[in-house]
Amino acid sequence: MGKQGKRYTDASSRYDRDQMYSATEALDLASSLAGAKFDEGIDLLVRLSVDPRKAEEMVRGTVALPSGTGKDVRVAVFAQGEAANAAREAGADHVGGDDLAAEVEGGMLDFDVAIATPDMMPTVGKLGRALGPRGLMPNPKSGTVTDDVAKAVGEFKGGKVEFRTDRYGNVHLPIGKVSFDAAALGANLSAALDEIERLKPSSAKGRYFKKVSISSTMGPGIRIDPGRLTD
Repeated sequence: MGKQGKRYTDASSRYDRDQMYSATEALDLASSLAGAKFDEGIDLLVRLSVDPRKAEEMVRGTVALPSGTGKDVRVAVFAQGEAANAAREAGADHVGGDDLAAEVEGGMLDFDVAIATPDMMPTVGKLGRALGPRGLMPNPKSGTVTDDVAKAVGEFKGGKVEFRTDRYGNVHLPIGKVSFDAAALGANLSAALDEIERLKPSSAKGRYFKKVSISSTMGPGIRIDPGRLTD
């Protein structure tokens, strides 16, 4: 049994699927239960007491993770003229107008975030079937419809992530990599939870955070006690 195998066994003996842990314990366990040969991502999953079918209870936003995501974020920008030049200089991976829209319509989805200038939205709006199901449709609420595309590219490349409730009221977002130290992961987790809390709809009933868990890409979900999110 290699080092990784021993580490996994040790962690497994400390891990109980039905137990709830403090945030710090959960991050430590998620990292030590990661058994893959690659640097696995660490994800946060929060089930909120909201009804996403009601527009006013749809929780959607972005958070700048202080420690970054550890991931190379690929960005597509729908823009023309000066804005397109600025996006290229900022490091966007794909930049274009109608030509980029045609590529996406043809199946090119080699990006993690799509940003658009307001004047391009009539064109981008027609790509709903391609972008919508993947959560890639630019939206003013998440800062992905903007005149300052260069700034947006820099932010998303630097660790800004989007999130939104799915149809079951779950919010799912990356908060780093297994290789991050505990302080870096903890800072990202706090920033994400704080922002989700800040966006709490006034009509949400009962305990807002119904269920909170952390997992590595290939590892099991580790539940955090909603009363111990800051421990």
